[in-house]
Amino acid sequence: MTLIADILVALIALLHVYIMVLEMVLWTRPAGLRAFNNTPEKAQATAVLAANQGLYNGFLAAGLAFGLFYVPLFGDAAAALHIKSFFLACIAIAGLYGAATAARKILYIQSLPAVLALLLLWL
Repeated sequence: MTLIADILVALIALLHVYIMVLEMVLWTRPAGLRAFNNTPEKAQATAVLAANQGLYNGFLAAGLAFGLFYVPLFGDAAAALHIKSFFLACIAIAGLYGAATAARKILYIQSLPAVLALLLLWL
């Protein structure tokens, strides 16, 4: 079960790296415009805010990666569990907020996988 949970955590980390790239690099380009249903004018006006948001997504991905590599580096499985749990909880809460304020699909893209990973980690 730990392996499946860690694979899901890794996929969530990769998802957040992808979101980071969309928000920091591709925000005003066709891929970013499509992903966030933006107009070029709105994207240009919000590019700095999106880049800041993307940086936070990068930090979430880095936190999950740190949790995944914690056991091989330091040998403490309990600490790794808590690190992964913390970052997954942050992602789930951010997804709830995003679903309530921006787009409902964020609930399924961000919160649901994070909650599923949390459940698998703790089983």
